[in-house]
Amino acid sequence: MGVTPLIWIITIAVTIAFFVFEFFAHVRKPHEPTVGESARWSAFYIGLALLFGVGIGVVSGWTYGGEYFAGYLTEKALSIDNLFVFLIIMTGFAVPKKYQQKVLMIGIVIALVMRGAFIAVGAALIENFSWIFYIFGALLLFLAYRQAFAHGESDPANGRFMRFVRRILPVSEEYNGDKLTVQKNGKRFVTPMLLVIVAIGFIDLVFAIDSIPAIYGLTNEAYIVFTANAFALMGLRQLYFLIGGLLERLVYLSQGLAVILAFIGVKLVFHALHVNELPFINGGEPLLWVPEIPIWLSLLFIAATVAVATIASLAKTRRDAEKERIEGEKAVDAPGH
Repeated sequence: MGVTPLIWIITIAVTIAFFVFEFFAHVRKPHEPTVGESARWSAFYIGLALLFGVGIGVVSGWTYGGEYFAGYLTEKALSIDNLFVFLIIMTGFAVPKKYQQKVLMIGIVIALVMRGAFIAVGAALIENFSWIFYIFGALLLFLAYRQAFAHGESDPANGRFMRFVRRILPVSEEYNGDKLTVQKNGKRFVTPMLLVIVAIGFIDLVFAIDSIPAIYGLTNEAYIVFTANAFALMGLRQLYFLIGGLLERLVYLSQGLAVILAFIGVKLVFHALHVNELPFINGGEPLLWVPEIPIWLSLLFIAATVAVATIASLAKTRRDAEKERIEGEKAVDAPGH
């Protein structure tokens, strides 16, 4: 793709500038964003991400453009799943609405830093060890199974990791504005706000393990991996407030993401076989008869899966709401009421 160090420096600098702007323009003063504010900024960041993808297609070719769009769509879907867990954490810690922006902002920055580190490690592994595609493929297939059958069974705010944190840190019972620590009777305590940030940081680490192998299954270009992740995370804070109520209605999102992760896992295994160098598989020779899944098919499959999962979720919640309404009316009309 021919990305020079200067382009990397400019891209990272612009990404940092956007997050600094976000902090000083929206997050520094605690408040709950309006729907209008959230909608405008969500549309701005999504539009910017799409425009960037068109730019990649025009400048570097539409093969890379297609890889970017497939990666961005996958990372955006995974990021929305992040939001669902963030919502559980916020509820579990009873974070006041006006302070949730700051928590989300810090969590998103932590996510970008962690994913940046994973991107660098992943690029180095792919550069030197072609067999890593087998590992990534197997990992994604396992994560797809976990996503489909184990999602939402635990409360991150009261999991083993957070219980360990509470044992080693003195924690105050109440929030003190948006401060992370407070002094009482000469002793320093951490506030629940710090615990929330620690919980979100830990969840970000877990999601990075899903996210980075998934996008490396769609492109080998570290620049595309980074920019797709950066744009997926930009505007995530506004999206949280815009679709907060909708998140609970996306009941099939986990299953949809499981299908996407499994598809990319299979794609990675196929690619690993196609470039095989392991001596105990086909004598160390590539299996050229194994098909390579083209990026256009990946993009269509991911987009269709996201659309089907969303439509099916909304249809189910609508049917369930209608069923509850009818049962409620029958209960009211029953003798004795």
